[in-house]
Amino acid sequence: MDAMEVVMTGLAKMGLMVCVVSGVGMMGACLGGPVGAASAGPDEGMGGYRVLKPIESGDLTLFPVVRGKSAGSDPFLTLDEGLRSGEVEVTEAGKVQGLVRSRSGANTPVVYRGDQVNTLVLVNHSSKPLLLLAGEIVTGGKQDRIVASDRIVPGDSDPIDLGVFCVEHGRWTESSEKFGGSAKAPSQSFMVQPEVRQQAMVAKSQQQVWDSVGGAVAGLAMAAAPPAGAHGARGSSETTTVVVGAENNLPVESANSSAMVISGASVDALASPTRSLGTTSYAKAMANGAVAQKVDEAAPELAKSREQVLAQLKAEHAVGVVVAVKGEIIWADMFADSDLLTRYWVKLVRSYAAEGLTTAGRRDVGATMAEAQRFLDAPMRGAETSTGEVGVYRYEEAKAGTTEQFVLESLLPGAAGEVHVSRLKVRGVVRVNSGMMLR
Repeated sequence: MDAMEVVMTGLAKMGLMVCVVSGVGMMGACLGGPVGAASAGPDEGMGGYRVLKPIESGDLTLFPVVRGKSAGSDPFLTLDEGLRSGEVEVTEAGKVQGLVRSRSGANTPVVYRGDQVNTLVLVNHSSKPLLLLAGEIVTGGKQDRIVASDRIVPGDSDPIDLGVFCVEHGRWTESSEKFGGSAKAPSQSFMVQPEVRQQAMVAKSQQQVWDSVGGAVAGLAMAAAPPAGAHGARGSSETTTVVVGAENNLPVESANSSAMVISGASVDALASPTRSLGTTSYAKAMANGAVAQKVDEAAPELAKSREQVLAQLKAEHAVGVVVAVKGEIIWADMFADSDLLTRYWVKLVRSYAAEGLTTAGRRDVGATMAEAQRFLDAPMRGAETSTGEVGVYRYEEAKAGTTEQFVLESLLPGAAGEVHVSRLKVRGVVRVNSGMMLR
C-alpha cells in the first residue's frame, strides 16, 4: 500500500470524503460518501479577484486583492486565538483514551497506536468553528509540527485526528503535554514560510518537509549571522558548509571549505560558527532573537506601520494578497473577507519575509500589477483532488503546469462558501503521488 492509499484509507475510516478528478473525468470513487459534487476542474481563472497598487517593503511586494463580492462577518476561530484562550487543545495522539461520542450519538472507541509523527489530536471546545491553515505551527509535545492542509473543525466537537508534518527533526522527547502556538506575543506569530508550506501542501512528503526546513533554518542562520570580521568570527582559513538533507538537518562544519550549500544553491562566503542556530526546529529558529529581528527588518515598512497597513487593507476591502519575493511572484492567499485577512496578517507577512531572507538572487525588474493579475487569472484546467468532511468542509486541489490552487470551502449552515484560497507557483517539488519531478 503506497502513501496515498494509506492516507485515503485513514480518511475513509474517519468518515471523510476523498475524490480524485483528472481533466473532466472521475478517476476514483469517493470514500465515505460525497461531500458535494466535485467539479471537473475549472476552465477559468479566479474570476472576480482584482489586484491593487502594491505595498513594497524590503524584498517583498504585496499586491492587495479585492473581490466584487465577499462574505460578511466570519464566524471562525483561528488556531492562535483558540490556543491562547484554551478553547482549543492539541496533544499527541497517544494522550487520547476511552470512548468518543460521534455526532450520531453512538459511542465509538478511538484507538491510537501510541504517539505518531504525522498525527496529533485536536479538540475544539469553542462554540465557533475552528479554521486551520496548512503551514500553521504548533509547538511542544514530542516534536514541533505544522498543519498538513487547510480544514475546518466544528464547534463543540469531539477530538479529531489532525494530519501534521514534523518541523523538528531529531527530537522525540516530550517538552510539554499540550501544544502551544508559534509565539507567545501575537506581534511575533508566524507560520512556516512558503518554501516549507509548499512541500507540505504539494509534495505531501515528510522527508521533503524536513529537507526544506533544513534549508530554511540554514538560510535564516546565515541571514542572522554577524558580518565577516565581527566579534566571534573565525579567520579566513575556515568556513562552514551547510548541508541540506543531512541526517540531523543541522549545519555541518568543515575546515578549508569554500562554499555554503543551501537548498541546492552554492553561496561563496566566509562563515561564522554563529551561522548554526543549534536547532533543527523551524519554530525555535524563528524565535531566535537575531533571526526575529532580521525577519522584521526584511519588511520594515510592514513591521513598523502595521496598524496603518491594516487600516488601508480594511479601507480597500482587501481579502488577500499576491506575494512577490525579490521580484518574482510566488504565492497568493485570499480569504472570505477583510477581517480574516487582517487576523492572519502578522503570521503571513512574517512568513513571507522569512522567505525573502532565504531566497537567493533578484530579478532585474520588479513584479508588476499586470503580472500579479495574470497570476490570479490563469486558468486551472489540470487534475483536481477533493477531500473533506460531510456537511463541514470541502478542500480542493487543482494543478495546471507549475501552478497549483487550493480552495477551502465551508459547508456549515450559515457559514457556507469559500473561506481560504491559496495559489502558488511550484518550485523544486517532487510529487510523491505521480512521480513527477519539478526543479
